[in-house]
Amino acid sequence: QEQLVESGGGLVQAGGSLRLSCVASIRIFNRYTMGWFRQAPGKEREFVATISSGGVTYYADSVKGRFTISRDNAKNTVYLQMSSLKPEDMAVYYCAAAGRGVVAWYANQYDYWGQGTQVTVSS
Repeated sequence: QEQLVESGGGLVQAGGSLRLSCVASIRIFNRYTMGWFRQAPGKEREFVATISSGGVTYYADSVKGRFTISRDNAKNTVYLQMSSLKPEDMAVYYCAAAGRGVVAWYANQYDYWGQGTQVTVSS
């Protein structure tokens, strides 16, 4: 059964850094596009970053230059390195997997989702 498990969330001061990890129990992981989304209280889930099966990346404008998505296919893991964190980055962060292989920035393009990990940024 396909499963995504996120980790690495926590409390950080504004300007600080965190690295999120997502381990995927998915057959042929290297064929999947992986993405990160986030949802703040009272707001809709929004796209953060995606990485295709070929390593092509795409970011939301709000995180471009501060966040980096990467993947380690040998470990079935995708990462989100977050730097220069702002209070507006505070949200539950979700990992997702899409079987399409190419970059995907809409939630409905993804097939599997993790349970989320909380990121809290104090000002």
